[in-house]
Amino acid sequence: MSERNIRVEPIDRQAVEDQEVEIVERKGIGHPDSISDGVAESVASALARAYIDRVGKVLHFNTDETQLVAGEAAPAFGGGEVVDPIYLLIVGRATKHYEGQTIPTERIALSAAREYLEETIPQLEYGEDIIVDVKLGEGSGDLQDVFGEDDESSGPVGVPMANDTSFGVGHAPLTETERIVLEAERRLNGEFAEENPYLGPDVKIMGKREGDEIDVTVAAAMVDEYVADLDAYAAAVESVREFVEDVAAEHTDRDVTVHVNTADDYDEGSIYLTVTGTSAEQGDDGSVGRGNRANGLITPNRSMSMEATSGKNPVNHIGKIYNLLSTQIAEEVVAEVDGIRDLRVRLLSQIGRPIDEPHVADVHVVTEEGVVLGDVEAEIEAIVDAELADVTGITRRVIDGELTTF
Repeated sequence: MSERNIRVEPIDRQAVEDQEVEIVERKGIGHPDSISDGVAESVASALARAYIDRVGKVLHFNTDETQLVAGEAAPAFGGGEVVDPIYLLIVGRATKHYEGQTIPTERIALSAAREYLEETIPQLEYGEDIIVDVKLGEGSGDLQDVFGEDDESSGPVGVPMANDTSFGVGHAPLTETERIVLEAERRLNGEFAEENPYLGPDVKIMGKREGDEIDVTVAAAMVDEYVADLDAYAAAVESVREFVEDVAAEHTDRDVTVHVNTADDYDEGSIYLTVTGTSAEQGDDGSVGRGNRANGLITPNRSMSMEATSGKNPVNHIGKIYNLLSTQIAEEVVAEVDGIRDLRVRLLSQIGRPIDEPHVADVHVVTEEGVVLGDVEAEIEAIVDAELADVTGITRRVIDGELTTF
């Protein structure tokens, strides 16, 4: 029996796959909220690596308050222009002075933001279409003490104390609708966009399942430079629809209907045409934590934490670690234990307590027909215990860029 406070019990609802109505959303990498998440996380990773290189361990920081203010653009077939640039402010705290060293945190942040934006949204001209600013204050003394900067056991290989009393939530396995929404956006922004540059990275997908009928609504920003006229635009929309239909068919035998850019009015010439491939150029603001949860989805049928995962410190910030870890635990349990239909993991921390000893690790399970929870309870608890014992593995994987946070 583990000394950790691990509880395993039946879940208080049907498995999501068996519920009559399911709703799933994903905001693509070019959505204003995802841009904020992506920049905040890229800056966080850069700061963590810089601290390790310079002082041998990650120091106190967070960049999870990053904000985006939309600009103004004038798209046109064949290529328009950005009239007023997007403004992005990297906001947070960072340790700038340590044992006689001065660490150029704001320069590091600006460099990381530039690299991320140039890779993710290549149509955005850095410094012209988007202006990036940074304001990183020093961390508060009490939180730096909790962080354990003076404790040799802390850092990327130790077990630090929790920075907050908070919780993380994860679930597995993904439903068919969840897999369709997640994979459709990733593949549209992957293989599809590589071959079809008219598709911008701002792809938002909403999935709705009623019984055995799945309805997928896609909002896809088209890049005007690669769209010659309205006929070309209509063809681009149809190609996106067909691609998403094919992705959906790989994940379900249910009936699937796909809609793309449903707000378009061809008669009025009102279409989703952009200069840069993101709605951030024209009126849509963004903030860290307002978009996808740590598993890449927004799932109102599931329990979710409202914590912003992106930009938080990967060493002891529970809003990051426990959301990633709970998802990893859920996936590991479902992969290793037979007979689980649905599983939810909730991890609660207590500020100042070691992060491998949560205040409670609460696992809720729906077993498949014929499987009794008591038959698998010990196996589940052992996996949860082992994953908690290796909690610093999350820190290493985040710093190494192996885990996504949105």
